[in-house]
Amino acid sequence: MRVGIFLVAAGFPGREPGQVLRDTVDAVVAAEEAGFDDAWIAEHHFMSYGVCPSAVTLAGVALGRTSRIGVGTAVSVLSARHPVELAEQAAILDQVSGGRFTLGVGRGGPWLELEVFGMGLPRFERGFPESLDLLCAALGQDTVSADGEFFRFREVPMVPAVRLRPVVACTSPGTVALAAKRGLPMLLGMHLDDEGRAGLLREYGDAHEGHVAAVVGHVGDSTREAVAELRAAMPGWLGPGLAGYVPVDGRPTARRDVADYVDFLCRTHPVGSADLCVERIERTVARTGLSRLILMVEGAGSRERTLETIRRLGAEVLPRIRKTPSSDRGTA
Repeated sequence: MRVGIFLVAAGFPGREPGQVLRDTVDAVVAAEEAGFDDAWIAEHHFMSYGVCPSAVTLAGVALGRTSRIGVGTAVSVLSARHPVELAEQAAILDQVSGGRFTLGVGRGGPWLELEVFGMGLPRFERGFPESLDLLCAALGQDTVSADGEFFRFREVPMVPAVRLRPVVACTSPGTVALAAKRGLPMLLGMHLDDEGRAGLLREYGDAHEGHVAAVVGHVGDSTREAVAELRAAMPGWLGPGLAGYVPVDGRPTARRDVADYVDFLCRTHPVGSADLCVERIERTVARTGLSRLILMVEGAGSRERTLETIRRLGAEVLPRIRKTPSSDRGTA
């Protein structure tokens, strides 16, 4: 098993964004000390759900504060970025960290950053395959050029030239098919249970190489205590946070019932005593064949509790689940 942490840089009520970002880096340092394999940082724009607008930038800070742990983005929003620029930033982090950086990318949504950054809805609605192909070319060749609908430029050298394979966030059959066709590993979100993860893996195909699944990870002295803590803290973050997803064109969007969503996470994810966390992680591995999980550890809403959760997971859960067999045959 390869196990990491997942950091949303969550904007819980009363937490100043600058402090959240500093605490996020401290959490990566704590994860290294606790024995985790990697730490993945989310990116969001203009909302309190996550207050890190550049996952690659914060990943660079975290890499500079650590020496062993891998650091990834979960995810950099490709629809709001130029693929070659993003590839250049990923190449820098790969080279200066000794290969400890993993670039995760996603399509994103029809959100406000498309307007602010001037990319427009077409990049989101039909430009993701072209953006992904250009990113892969820039991460896999010494030179790159483009002659497509959204990108057109002469051949230029990639400096530094690297050989990296991005991970792709997949929430729909179309994106799964896109990743599978290009042989890119998937990142599966927290909104899925084991059945949902297994379904997307079946759509992808038999090879499960390098796929990563994000789950909530929270340990307490008892399952009742751990669940009560998340039920008390998470709605105050998720309510205004999820409301921050504002469509740029005013289209209607589905809204989750926050209390029901928290109950779903507590019921299906490793939230509880150490024994229950181990049991649920082993169940996920058995049902899906995954061997890479990243645990969202910020659910209690405070710096102190996040660091305690990381330490307890490292001491009470990691040694046990690393003995869990899996059918996964590779890493990203």
